[in-house]
Amino acid sequence: MKATFTVFFEAPFWKGIYEREEKNNLSVAIIIFGAEPKDIEIMQFINTHFQSLRFTKSLQTQQKIKIIQNYKRLQRSIRKQTKQKGISTKSQQALQQQRELLKTENKKKYNIQKKLLQQQQFEAKQQKKKQKKKGH
Repeated sequence: MKATFTVFFEAPFWKGIYEREEKNNLSVAIIIFGAEPKDIEIMQFINTHFQSLRFTKSLQTQQKIKIIQNYKRLQRSIRKQTKQKGISTKSQQALQQQRELLKTENKKKYNIQKKLLQQQQFEAKQQKKKQKKKGH
């Protein structure tokens, strides 16, 4: 299992992306902080609230295992990874899928509520018509 936690600033909040990869399956959770969090605060948050994190459904990834034998090339790749800002495209795709799922679920809920409201209004009109026919 491979896990990474990335903290970055996306106006107006600081965000944290927790990526975990198990057997070529990637799942992502996003955490929104208010002010810039300190390392201690991040560790405390992960230790206390890890069970309540909402991870996306797992996304299949292809693992490329590349052994770098040249130590200078290895150092360059490590430096490049540490300077990298933001989140990876895989985690962006996973978050986008989660947003799409929530969007469709909310649409279904809204449509059901809308149909129920229309049915109630229709029944109220029918009752009013019946009352008019009966007289006073």
